[in-house]
Amino acid sequence: MGVGIALLGLLVSIAWHELGHLVPAKKFGVTVTQYMIGFGPTLYSRVRRGTEYGLKAVPLGGYIRMLGMYPAESQLPMATAGRRDPLRVAGPRRWMREIAAEAREYSASEVSPRHRAHTFSALPPGKRIVVMLGGPLANLVLAFVLLAVAYCAIGAPTTSTTIAGVAECVSASGAECTDQDAPSPAEQAGIEPGDTIVAWNGTEIEEWAELQTLIREGGDAPAVVTVDRDGGRVDLTVAPVVVERPVEGGGTAHVAVVGINPVLVLERMGPGELLTTFGDGLGRTFGMIVTLPAQLIDLVGSLVSGGERSDGVIGLVGVGRIAGEATSTDNAFGVTGSVLVLLELIAALNMALFAFNLIPLLPLDGGHLAGALWEMARRRIARWRGRPDPGPINTARALPLTLAVSALFVLLVVVLVIADLVQPVSLTGG
Repeated sequence: MGVGIALLGLLVSIAWHELGHLVPAKKFGVTVTQYMIGFGPTLYSRVRRGTEYGLKAVPLGGYIRMLGMYPAESQLPMATAGRRDPLRVAGPRRWMREIAAEAREYSASEVSPRHRAHTFSALPPGKRIVVMLGGPLANLVLAFVLLAVAYCAIGAPTTSTTIAGVAECVSASGAECTDQDAPSPAEQAGIEPGDTIVAWNGTEIEEWAELQTLIREGGDAPAVVTVDRDGGRVDLTVAPVVVERPVEGGGTAHVAVVGINPVLVLERMGPGELLTTFGDGLGRTFGMIVTLPAQLIDLVGSLVSGGERSDGVIGLVGVGRIAGEATSTDNAFGVTGSVLVLLELIAALNMALFAFNLIPLLPLDGGHLAGALWEMARRRIARWRGRPDPGPINTARALPLTLAVSALFVLLVVVLVIADLVQPVSLTGG
């Protein structure tokens, strides 16, 4: 069921993204001939008001088809016609110009005289920016709404100051207890599951993090811990032990340990905390995009060498696996916890769609945005300098690069699928 929900979430996210392009495009009068979810053979379609709406067999993306994505030859300045003529150059440059010329011709062949004013390339740069930015922004809004439902309506998992369990011992290696290991400080002190810690050495405790800080700062010095047990306060004396434990980032450190773990609760966030959490998640997503090449190199290296896969980018197979685990693995909150994980997962997917589509390379939305921004800047500079309007950007020139980028995207998908099958990512880390 989790895999099915993840797939449905992916399809809804893609459909919502394309709707973000479709609505402003139609609002600005652009002729949109297709609105498709997926690629490959068409499974279902219906024509309404001149637009074919449909679902295709491979749900790995979607698109809307707007007339005149590339400017026609008649829209480009005559003064630069020589720079577009394939016959004036040779070798790879001729091949690239031929591809661009063919793309412009094909784009123009789809446009009838009555549609010439209703093409994407006929829009001013500002409106083109709105159309292309609409898709990523739609994903960003959906991600925020999903996290608002998850964290404000359901709640975020938070450690309480109530004791869930008391360790039998605290072994130096962190392994399972043996007969030779002494009882844990918590067990010796008489701390019991269900106790709520209210003070440590006289300092009132409201959050688990405060307790961790006090234990760490106190070292192995005995301390008086005050617990709420059955409605009454009980003072107990506990003597933490200092052991060596691994630390985040590598290495080990000597830390004070008592041998207790907290009860997890769902705590609803306020608007301010939600915005902070959302901003942090968005920042991590952009960081993931920036480091994507390095992550892929590490991933390929781990596949070749058979080494351990590091935390980082995962593919759709991995997303499906995590979604499946979320609905089949027991957790502290039951069905509510599974729903929470699925909402977080689909929200993270929409954040990734937002950030990934802003990469300034065609065929991504960011490539069209970069072209429109450059055209807007070029026109303003020409106006400031009193020169003629330079006309639209010849985006068809970027087609060879577009083909190369598309090939890299296909390679990326293949590598991630192989990695998710050979070295699967798990919620439990196994």
